[in-house]
Amino acid sequence: MSDTSAAAHPISIRGGRIIDPAADIDAVMDLHLAGGAIAGLGEAPAGFDAQQVIDATGLVVCPGLVDVSARLRQPGQEHKATVASETRAAAAAGITTLCCPPDTLPPVDTPAVAQLIRQLAEERGHARVLPAGALTRGLDGEHISEMAALKLAGCPVMSNADRPVRNTRVLRRALEYASTYGLGTFLHPADAYLSEGGMVHEGLVATQLGLPGIPEAAEVLGVARDLALAEQTGARVHFRGLSTARATAMLAEARSRGLPVSADVAAHQLWLTEDAVAGFNADAHLIPPLRTAADRDALRAAVAAGEITAICSDHQPHEPDAKLSPFPQTEPGMSALETLLPLVLGLVRDEVLDLCDAIACVTANPAAILDRPLGRLQPGAVADVCVFDPHARWVVGEDTLVSRGKNTPLRGIELTGRVRWTLLAGRVVHEG
Repeated sequence: MSDTSAAAHPISIRGGRIIDPAADIDAVMDLHLAGGAIAGLGEAPAGFDAQQVIDATGLVVCPGLVDVSARLRQPGQEHKATVASETRAAAAAGITTLCCPPDTLPPVDTPAVAQLIRQLAEERGHARVLPAGALTRGLDGEHISEMAALKLAGCPVMSNADRPVRNTRVLRRALEYASTYGLGTFLHPADAYLSEGGMVHEGLVATQLGLPGIPEAAEVLGVARDLALAEQTGARVHFRGLSTARATAMLAEARSRGLPVSADVAAHQLWLTEDAVAGFNADAHLIPPLRTAADRDALRAAVAAGEITAICSDHQPHEPDAKLSPFPQTEPGMSALETLLPLVLGLVRDEVLDLCDAIACVTANPAAILDRPLGRLQPGAVADVCVFDPHARWVVGEDTLVSRGKNTPLRGIELTGRVRWTLLAGRVVHEG
C-alpha cells in the first residue's frame, strides 16, 4: 500500500479532544479528512460526505507523531528488523513520520540507498520514512558526501549517526557544505577519544560493576566544539540525543545568543538513570549512556524551559542474541517506538509539561527540525493523525510490542497511554 492520498476516502473523527500545538488548539470538536488532507475542524465543510466515522469520545486527537531518530535496520541488518516491521510498529505507536540515521549497511551516502529506504516504506504504507543522509562518505569522518544529490533523493538532514568526525577541519567544511544547500546537520556530541571504548556513564555504577565509562566531559567537549563551529559557519546544527546537565546548560546559553542550534532527548533519558544498569542489565546498555538522577532532572528542566524542543524514541531494535552475551559484548540500544508516547504522557502526569507542550515535542517541533510541513492539523495540511486513549494502561512485554525488537529495560513496566487509531495521509494504518 503506497503512501498516497489516492486510497484515502473521506473520514470524520468525532467528539475527540483535538490538540494542535502549531495552531494553539485544545478543544473538543470534530475533525474531517478528505483526499489525504485536513478538510476542516468543527463543522464539516459544505458538501462533505464521510464514508467512515471514527468515534473519538474520551480520546485525544493530535497530529501524527514525528520521530527524529529511529533505526529500521534495513538495508544490511534484516536479522534485527526491517522497514516493514518497524514502520508497522511506528503506526501502532502513533508515529507517522520518522527519520532514520544513515548507519545502514551500506550507509545512506548515495541517492540509491536513500531511495531504496523510501521505496520500501512507501510500498508498505505504514509510515513516512525520511532517511538522514551521511555527512561523510561511508561515515568515515574524512570525506564529505555528495549532499546535494542526497537532498534530491529525499534526505532532509545530514548526519554521521553516532560515528565521530574526529577531524575538526572536515566537520567545519561539512557544515559549510550542508548550509550551502539549506540542510540542517544532526550531530552526536561526543569527544571521540574520551568516549571510545566506554559503555556506561562514568560514575558510581560503572565503578561498582567494573565497566569502562563514558565521562560527562566527553559530551561537554563535543558540544563545545560543535557550538564553536556552528557559530563560525552559521550552520543549522541539531544535537542528536543530549544526556548531561552541563551540555543542556551550554545549549541554553548558545540559544540565548541567537545561534541556530537545537537539540532533542530520547524519551528514556527523561526517566531512567545509570541505576538501570545494575546487575549488568544489558537492556540498559545504551549510547549515549543513562546518566545520573541530576542529569535526568536537568534534561527534564531543559524540556520544560523549551531549550530541548524535541523528544524522540532513539529506537534501536535488536535480535535477542545481541543482548545475551556478557555486558561488554552486548550491543547498545533499546526498542523504543511504542514507549515514546506513554513516556511523554508521563511527563504531563509529573507536571513537567502540559499536554499541549508535550505533544508539541513529538509533533510540530521535530517537524520543524526536519524542515517539513508536518505535525499540524490545520485545513490543507497532510492528514497525519494520531488518536489515543490517555488513560489506557498496558504492560511492556514481548506480546505487547509490535516491533521485532523486544530489547527494552522497560519490560514488565506498566505504562499509561495507548494509540487507538493512526492515519497516514488520511488512510487508517493502525486500529487497536
